[in-house]
Amino acid sequence: MNQHVRPAAEARIDAAAAPPAPTGTGRSTASPNQVLAIVCVGICFANLDLFIVNVGLPNMAHDFKDAALEDMSWILNGYAIAYAALLVFFGRLAERHRRNSSFLLGVGLFTAASAACSAANSVEALIAFRVLQAAGAALMTPTSLGLLLAVFPPDQRGGAVRTWTAIGGLAAALGPVIGGVLVTVSWRWIFIVNVPIGLIAMLVGWRMLPEIPGHDAPRPSPWAAALVTGGIGALTFAIVKVNDWGWSSPGIVASFVAAFVLLALFAWHCLRSHNPFVSPALFHNRQFTGAALVMAPYSAAFGAMLLSIALWEQTAWGWSALKTGLAIAPGPLLVPITSLLFAGRLIKRFGPAPVITAGIVFFAAGLICWASAIRLEPNAVFVVLGMIPTGIGVGLTFPTLMGVSAAALPPSSFATGSGVINMIRQAALAVGVAIFVAIIGSPASPAERLAAFHRGWWVMAAITALGLIPTFALIRPARK
Repeated sequence: MNQHVRPAAEARIDAAAAPPAPTGTGRSTASPNQVLAIVCVGICFANLDLFIVNVGLPNMAHDFKDAALEDMSWILNGYAIAYAALLVFFGRLAERHRRNSSFLLGVGLFTAASAACSAANSVEALIAFRVLQAAGAALMTPTSLGLLLAVFPPDQRGGAVRTWTAIGGLAAALGPVIGGVLVTVSWRWIFIVNVPIGLIAMLVGWRMLPEIPGHDAPRPSPWAAALVTGGIGALTFAIVKVNDWGWSSPGIVASFVAAFVLLALFAWHCLRSHNPFVSPALFHNRQFTGAALVMAPYSAAFGAMLLSIALWEQTAWGWSALKTGLAIAPGPLLVPITSLLFAGRLIKRFGPAPVITAGIVFFAAGLICWASAIRLEPNAVFVVLGMIPTGIGVGLTFPTLMGVSAAALPPSSFATGSGVINMIRQAALAVGVAIFVAIIGSPASPAERLAAFHRGWWVMAAITALGLIPTFALIRPARK
């Protein structure tokens, strides 16, 4: 194949209508690669804090008077739900204002919320501050992408976006490893470490980021953002609490009904509004729809996978947070290797559907390995044997799905479509964590705990495999 032929996603990104050009300010302006480095701090913040708290949950629960796992899971789910709902809302709102200013505001909010998280003295306070963190992350993510598209020349935008995506994915996967190191000092250092990095990023960004003016864009509906937030939150709450309260309890029934009503109202808004929060036209494209339908089960299993193995190592085997993070490390290390060195070449040769299929198979194989091999006796080999295929699966699946969704859209819809895909991803993460927490429940004995985790891993492998259906039905090219 001609070496100058690039994947379709890159071609679409390059062809996209360029954002407003940077304006001169007299300040020292960063080069495109320096802008990439600065905004990657933001995407690393946003993705790292999705999972960095996983290995710290047992320590946090102990400090908070042995809080139940169902309550502690909201430290993860509150972040993921708020991030999901605000990503599109803040992304569209930020289009009306200078991209560099919006990005720095997001970094500032995230940094301040991190400081507040480190000082939290209750589960409820920590959850509230995590929601503020998510708001900052939701503002950083789309504005960082807007800055990249503005400063890179057309023939380099695709590579810049792939690098941005790969670094964000690596940060998410490295969360448990970095968290394990920091928890050896205190779980509060998981949040404290963000503060000096955020302050430096704000100072460097203020001095060097080019000014990218906004443009006249319709205001997104805060009502719609509230509907989708409430709907996902009610659904997640019902799943987490179903073991304690029972399927027929008034609280569970009310939560499921509230979730259905709120999400139905959100769908009605999107279908009938002249300014929909999520445009239904995006889903008229079969490949974009296919990418979204694969992203949902894959992300649900991904969130459950990282939480489950960290919990098992610490609660069942009694490992320290540092040992837990180090045992998980081989998987994250394979994500950028697979994504940057192999995924692009495989897509060029075979197309995206076979690469996504391979990623799903690898990821499910890692979960099946744990479900089949892990026992009550500690054994790091079994953890690594599961992490290696899951890391390869993440590196093949996630950047390929992002590329497929981008390539499927017209230039004018690229930013919005990317926001919707990420919104689906974050919402699915929360649902996946909730499902796994509900599956393992509160086992009374080590044998029951082992059986519950095995059951959870088998269920997540099955959920992952659901992604094969839209891959073959919608992403695979139709036969001519």
